Amino acid sequence: MKIDVATERILVLKDQISPSEAEQLAWDKKLSAFGTISQMTGFFSRPKDEDYELTYSEHRYVPFWHVVAKARYVYDRNTSYQVPTGGKEVKSVTLHETDYPETSGHIHIPVTEHCVQDEIDEVYVDGLTTKADPKLGGYTNYSHTVVDGRIEKSIPKDSLVVPPSARVSAIMRDSLSKMIKGIQADKILEEHVEVATIELYYRPIYAFKYNWIPKGKEGILELDGVTGAISSGSRVFTEYLGKALDQDFLFDIGADAAGMLVPGGSIAVKAARKYMSKK
Repeated sequence: MKIDVATERILVLKDQISPSEAEQLAWDKKLSAFGTISQMTGFFSRPKDEDYELTYSEHRYVPFWHVVAKARYVYDRNTSYQVPTGGKEVKSVTLHETDYPETSGHIHIPVTEHCVQDEIDEVYVDGLTTKADPKLGGYTNYSHTVVDGRIEKSIPKDSLVVPPSARVSAIMRDSLSKMIKGIQADKILEEHVEVATIELYYRPIYAFKYNWIPKGKEGILELDGVTGAISSGSRVFTEYLGKALDQDFLFDIGADAAGMLVPGGSIAVKAARKYMSKK
């Protein structure tokens, strides 16, 4: 069996929203950063802008994987076709000088089937939750930059890069297990399995932390830099690692995966430095 593996790529999605636009959009929705308590308070009295302060903001890139596996099997298979006769009076049929006796109103003709079987498995996996999420495929329609060399050259200065928790080796192994099938064949002419696409996408996220001064509460809003969608957040980047990022850190996204099929193949990516800005 022939197995091919595509060259891994890292792609950075481009911001469709500027930092100033993101800050204003999030500020307009800041009350939703505080969940249920904000809804209860808003029902009785609308808080004023001066009740809030922006204490922290960041622009980070979060990962997701795109993996496509394909397989093609070409083979011959011997079997017989059951063909009904023209009526109960038919006792045998001659075809190409070969006689086929009737059995229960049918004749059985030995044949060789020439088969071509194509399989494909395409998956998008959230790099942080490690769960498959087909909706992530929508991001691939947006403009992006293919990383050539170091990733920090493809992202804005002072932006952050979140390393993926999901390992591409596990994703590839799962996809390949679906491709490698047991086929019923008398003669195999071609077996070709390939991991056609191995892509690590990074999409931009703006995060804003607010302090609700009268309540002494903190809340976080995240704004998708591509779609503009706003949601409440639970953590800022420094909390992903449990410490502030005062220095570069490395993460290997494919050494074990590439070693599984291509000895020596891997991607080593260097993430950017911490960015903290207080307004």
